[in-house]
Amino acid sequence: MTGSLSDSEFESLINDGDLGLTQDVTDIPAEPARAQLPQQDLSFFGKIPVNVTLEVASVEISLKELMDVDANSVIILDKLAGEPLDVKVNGALFAKAEVVVMNGNYGLRVLELCGASLDALTA
Repeated sequence: MTGSLSDSEFESLINDGDLGLTQDVTDIPAEPARAQLPQQDLSFFGKIPVNVTLEVASVEISLKELMDVDANSVIILDKLAGEPLDVKVNGALFAKAEVVVMNGNYGLRVLELCGASLDALTA
């Protein structure tokens, strides 16, 4: 529309109330009914075994340094004492934890979840 409306034309449009903005409900196509997906019981996934490991620290050394290791050798790792340890599930970082002793066995107290999704754990 390039033309302008006069005040009287504008008033008549407002008063008539037919601006063409309403649409007959029968003109709107009905949204197709979505098929209701059956809820699947995923509890069987809870029975799949995974390998949980605790990684204290790591270090990269040369093969020569490794060949020089003997029973009295000390290899300095990349974590400070007291830092949270890495909990890995199937090799993927899952959480940070500390070691605890419960009933004479070592255990893990989870301090922080690392937000790994199940997709990352299956890779």
